[in-house]
Order: sequence, then C-alpha cells, then structure tokens
Amino acid sequence: MAVTRAQQPVVTTSLPLPVRSRLAHPALLLTGILLVALNMRACLAAVSPMVGEIQRSFGLSATASGLITTVPVLFQGVGAPLTPRLTRRFGTERVVLGAVLVLGAGVLLRVLPSVAALYAGCVVIGVAIAVLNVSMPGLVKREFPDRAAAMTGVYSTTMLVGATMAAGLSVPLEHALGGGWEASLGAWSLLALVAAVAWLPQVLRARAARDGAGAVGALGAAGPPVTAVRPIQGIWRSPLAWQISLFMGISSLLVYTLVAWMPTVLADHGMDRGEAGLVFAFSNLVQVAGAFLVPLFAGRMTSQRALAVSMALLNAVGIAVLLIAPVPGAWVAAVILGVAQGGSLGLGLAFIVLRTDSAAGAAQLGGMSQAVGYLVAAAGPVGAGALRQATGGWTTVLVLMLVLAGVVAVAGWGAGRARTL
Repeated sequence: MAVTRAQQPVVTTSLPLPVRSRLAHPALLLTGILLVALNMRACLAAVSPMVGEIQRSFGLSATASGLITTVPVLFQGVGAPLTPRLTRRFGTERVVLGAVLVLGAGVLLRVLPSVAALYAGCVVIGVAIAVLNVSMPGLVKREFPDRAAAMTGVYSTTMLVGATMAAGLSVPLEHALGGGWEASLGAWSLLALVAAVAWLPQVLRARAARDGAGAVGALGAAGPPVTAVRPIQGIWRSPLAWQISLFMGISSLLVYTLVAWMPTVLADHGMDRGEAGLVFAFSNLVQVAGAFLVPLFAGRMTSQRALAVSMALLNAVGIAVLLIAPVPGAWVAAVILGVAQGGSLGLGLAFIVLRTDSAAGAAQLGGMSQAVGYLVAAAGPVGAGALRQATGGWTTVLVLMLVLAGVVAVAGWGAGRARTL
C-alpha cells in the first residue's frame, strides 16, 4: 500500500529535543551536572581572598581592583542572551562541554603576568559562566521533568558549596603550592578539566542519539513525529518574564553588594576584622541550606507567591538588623541573610523551570532573566561603594537596600503565580 505525503512521518533534526534523552547512566549524568555546578562559582569566590595580593602585584588602584570581581558579573549578563541560540544550533551537551573548557582557559588566562590578561581572563570567565547559567536549567528541565525543582535545588546548592570551598581553600592552596596567588588561582582550572572529562560521555551519547534519529528519518520509519520546540514568542514583552528577571536581578544585587561590603560594614562599626570575616563566612555557609530547601518547597507548591515574598522579607529583616544593631546582631543577621540569599538564588532558578513548558523555553527564559539579573547585580557593589564614599557612612546604602527588598517582594508576588509562559 502506497504511503501518501500526508502520511509520511515528520522528522526534524533541530536540537535540543523536547523529550528526556536518557543520554547516559543517571548516576553519571548526575555526577556530570554536580561537577559542572561546582565550577560555576568556585573561580569567582577563589579570587576574593587574593584581591589584595593581586592589587600589590600589579600596583592597581582600589577601583581597578574592584573590577576583578565586577567584570565577571557584568559579562555574565552580556553573555546570557547568546546561549539559547548556541544550544539550538549545537545542542546543550556540546555547549556545556565547550563552556566548561572555556572557563578553565579563562582561569589560566587570568593568572598570566599581565594586567591585560588578568581582565581578559575575567571577561572569558564571565561569558563561560553565563553560558552555563542559562544552559543548566534547561538541561535539568529536560532530563528531570518530574523533579526539576528538586534537582535545581541540588545543583544550586552545589554551586554554593563550590564557592565556599574555593573561598576557604585559596589561601591554604597558595601556601601549599608555594607559587603565590597565580598558582592558587590557576589550580582551579583542574576542577574545570575534571568536569569536562565527566561530561564527555553525555556529548558522545547525544551524538549517537542524533545519528540514530537521522537514520530513522532517512529510512522513513513509522512512528510519532519528532518536531523542534519553537521559542517563546514575545518573551521580552511578557510581564511574567520581567517579574522573574527583576526578582533574580535585584536579589542578586543584594547578594553581591553584601558579598563585597558586609565585612567592611561590620568592621566600620567597630567589629574586629577577623570576627567580621567569620560572620561573613558563616552567612555563606547558611546559604547552602537555603539554596537546597527552598526549591524543594517550591516544587511542591502550585503557587510560590508566599515563598517569594518570604525570601524578600527575610532579606529586609537581615538588612534591618545590620542597620539598627550591626555588631550585636551580626550573627543573627548572618543566619537570616544566609537563608534569604541562598533561598532567593534557588527560587529564582526554580522559577525558570516551573514557569516554562519545555527545555528550550527554560533556556530562553534563563537567557533573559540572567541577562537582566547580572547586569543589574553588577551595579550593586560599585554603586554601594560610591554611595558610601559620598555619604560617609552605610546608613543610606542599607536603607536603599531595604527599599529594593520591597521591590523584590512585589516582583516575587508576580513571578510566583501558577502559570507558564
């Protein structure tokens, strides 16, 4: 019996496919995701304890030294919108592998004996992290469709574990390797190489899956049609997409501002600098719990409005404690802000998978929200420092942060609605 044109199966080869690919053994896939996630903040956190040494090594001003941490954040925002196009053209697996290798190269470039190489490495690192930031939510959405929010919590927690580990090990690594700050920071390229090796099986299996799909299409085999996922139309005009982007952006601004200045705020109010550093480290440790638990709760809720507003309120309470009683309330503020900041990160990433219907949609929303988010966040540390210099104190900065926490609550109320793009 002849097969009419209308009866022939429709097969396209556009990637990523909107179904779970089952690329490699689940344990191997999970290992690859976690190793990639470890790299996504480690190389940023590792540089913070070394900024003073880098400044002395190159004779940099305070402003130029601040750019070492600001430039990667800025270029995370610049690079994010490009990622969905890359994943559609090359496939998520190859894009992730390429980004991890580029990240390792950026880490090595940053430690070459040149100021130009230092900042060029910061740019490369920022772009590579941007690609990973956008690719990973879509990949989690595709590979774990029934547990996307929970898996988001796992990999966002792993990112923070990587950051905490890197911040704590940078100075011991410098002493152990005996090569100054260059050897300590350069050593983190090995973590990227390990992640790339662990991720390689996913790329190989993805290639085999594409070849198999192409063979089926060439033979005209019977079966359900495989169609490409179309992008979300008009995403930049969507109020929901903007609410998610603002929730992520302003929450990140609060985080990066406190990352840059919280120890200084405490020290300027009379706390010993060593204790101020311990308070800050403890707050970072508490973030791990928030990043893990909040996405788990989000995945079990139809609407996440109350959860989003709760994170904003906790941010406001922690900032208020720093404003009213910075030294007596420092440890209390560290706990509250740790839960709020880690929870906001996890919830923002969970919104990307909960508010979309496909891996391609998650990548597209991730590109927009993280482009807006990191461009906004990059202004926080610089703006806070300029405002502190202009006013001679931290009161105005903290009051403005309280106002921004209110904006986060409003954006989170909209982002938490039980609807999809």
